[in-house]
Amino acid sequence: MSDAMVYEIDPQVFWRDPYPDLKRMRAMAPVVFVPQLGATLIVRRQDIFEQEKKTEVFSSDQPGGLMTVLMGQNMMRKDGADHLAERKAIFPTVSPKTVQRVWTDQFRAATEQVLAGLIGQGRCDLVRDYALPVSAEALKAMTGLTQMSAVEMDRVSQGMIDGCANYAGDPEVEARCHDCTASIDRHIDEMILFVDAAPDQSLLSVQRQEGMEDAQVRANIKLAISGGQNEPRDAIAGTVWALLQNPDQLELVRAGQATWRQAFEEYARWMSPIGMSPRRVAQQYELHGVTLKPEERVFLMFGSGNRDEAVFANPDAFDLMQDSSAAISFGAGPHFCAGAWAAKALIGDVALPLLFERFPDLRLDGAAEFGGWAFRGPLQMPVRWG
Repeated sequence: MSDAMVYEIDPQVFWRDPYPDLKRMRAMAPVVFVPQLGATLIVRRQDIFEQEKKTEVFSSDQPGGLMTVLMGQNMMRKDGADHLAERKAIFPTVSPKTVQRVWTDQFRAATEQVLAGLIGQGRCDLVRDYALPVSAEALKAMTGLTQMSAVEMDRVSQGMIDGCANYAGDPEVEARCHDCTASIDRHIDEMILFVDAAPDQSLLSVQRQEGMEDAQVRANIKLAISGGQNEPRDAIAGTVWALLQNPDQLELVRAGQATWRQAFEEYARWMSPIGMSPRRVAQQYELHGVTLKPEERVFLMFGSGNRDEAVFANPDAFDLMQDSSAAISFGAGPHFCAGAWAAKALIGDVALPLLFERFPDLRLDGAAEFGGWAFRGPLQMPVRWG
């Protein structure tokens, strides 16, 4: 057990809204131990920014970690040369140039099709009926698993996310996760012949073109799905909610004083769809007087760092006019999110502007409940128009 100051949480309360606890943690100490999570939490932005880069201490290689055990050792769970080699191999799929030249047009076409299906309905659950299929169709194209349904893409992503956050060891959650990874493997099996016969820039294709081992191809596709479906889904719906809840901020975008991308990036700072990234302590290390011992578990709390009062002028508000350039929503070190450019294009250039263009009188039609701390977003979001 870490010798950091101990902070107790109620896991259910923390899941519903972690921000009050995180604020108290930051005020108490920069490093705290939370027994309910079995981990030491680094909670201040500057510490996260600096320490994440020290991979010789805070290692992503976690052989016994939930993600590795459940999904295989993907590139996110590797450091140094091994990580860089796989990151380089997938770059043709996620590069800014590929996003601009290949994926953005496909994102737009799929999103317009989803919007066309909503015409005349007058109301919907924006999470289920818009954000989910828009995110899933984008991910189907980028992974190469184009035969998977949007609903199944969402299901398997959620199942893996739940499995990777299953620190309580719930056997039902683990079983669902195994079922979801098996589904992904079946879909990969079905598509291998197609992408080998007609290579493209999908993740499945570019990894096979590089000659990567089958286990690595599969593990990295599972990683992409776990990080490429629920987070964009939650960010699309969540940013819309934030704009509708704060009409003055929406008016800034409509008046050209802020961009849709700014709205997304400020939301990602404020509500952090990815709130945490785990690390294994690889060697004894002292941080702010706390001795971290080998094999201890450390959580880099991005969601806390993104609301650090020492860094942001208005940390607890959705405020497009504040400087949020110091946000660490996509990470801060060598594991900076490889899909960041795709997310910015999908959400900031396509999903948000097309939705408000099609439904200029879009409005909330009830309360939106949020949940999660490792991954966070709206669970449902009733809206109406017309």
